[in-house]
Amino acid sequence: MKKKILIMGIETSCDETAVSIIQDNGKKPPKILANIISSQEKIHKQYGGVVPELAARNHLEKIDIITKKALKKSKVNLDDLDAISATAGPGLIVCLSVGFNFAKALSITLNKPLIAVNHLEGHALSPMFENNLSYPYLLLLISGGHTQFLIVKGLGKYKRIGTTIDDALGEAFDKIAKLLGFGFPGGPKIEKFSKKGNPKRFLLPKPIINKGGCNLSFAGLKTAVLRSTASVKTIKDKYDLAASFQATVLEIIYKKTKLAIDEFKKSTKGEKLVVAGGVAANNEIRKKIKTLCKEENFKLYFPDVRLCGDNAAMIAISGLKKFKKRKFTKLNFSVKPRWALDEKAKFLKGSGVKL
Repeated sequence: MKKKILIMGIETSCDETAVSIIQDNGKKPPKILANIISSQEKIHKQYGGVVPELAARNHLEKIDIITKKALKKSKVNLDDLDAISATAGPGLIVCLSVGFNFAKALSITLNKPLIAVNHLEGHALSPMFENNLSYPYLLLLISGGHTQFLIVKGLGKYKRIGTTIDDALGEAFDKIAKLLGFGFPGGPKIEKFSKKGNPKRFLLPKPIINKGGCNLSFAGLKTAVLRSTASVKTIKDKYDLAASFQATVLEIIYKKTKLAIDEFKKSTKGEKLVVAGGVAANNEIRKKIKTLCKEENFKLYFPDVRLCGDNAAMIAISGLKKFKKRKFTKLNFSVKPRWALDEKAKFLKGSGVKL
């Protein structure tokens, strides 16, 4: 009987130390044997955001422990692995270096192929654990560091058709939660407290909603919420402002995703939309996009909620796809903190951006 391919994935791009081991399953989706995640949420909570130096130090302390836990849970020995895959970007350089250098050491010691993985590609492929998802498809990537629309034509083949020109959506959720005193991370807190508020109480702007094509902007919305806090006196006011913020986000995402679907239809056959990244765990966003896809007759794919945030299983599945194509990485490869999926796309960020 032919041995099934086993891939280890390592993820340390920000504030989660994660190691996963997955097994190829032929024509069926790969099987996750272990997916261990050590969160640093408690460490960074007091600062209202991730402190890179603290994150890197914690990765160094945990990476070996998490790896041993993953091996134990999967009942796999290091020698059984076919390749070591690890996030090489984008992310915080001090954090990326911990996981990727650890992967290099394992690769050398075990004489196994090293596979550098783009963190964003991991998100893009994450629904493939539950579905036999085929190319091409439209991707809405919404996370703490990125908000983009991309046409996914194949492994490593991406065309960006829209991006945020300032804050990522997850970043906006975190900042608004901090402004309202809800704590970190902000996404789950905003979603929770929005249920207690009136989404029509505060009228907030929808930046570039009617221009800029599929590009998005959240900085102006964040500033408007900041100004609105001047009239916040009670906890009910906070809930109303949170609900109004989330409702505004839903309208922006609905409108821009509709534009992206129209753009996708112009050049690509297939009616598939993948929504991935940490913010894809938001139930209200899921409901809004489900409504849109029903209207547009598009098939919608989400990762399992447990795979929306940063994890190593998504890194391993990208590693598995690359392993099958023999796309290995040389040991002199360096991490890329700003590694874009579509490296040909124009940089659109900051003041003075022309849309």
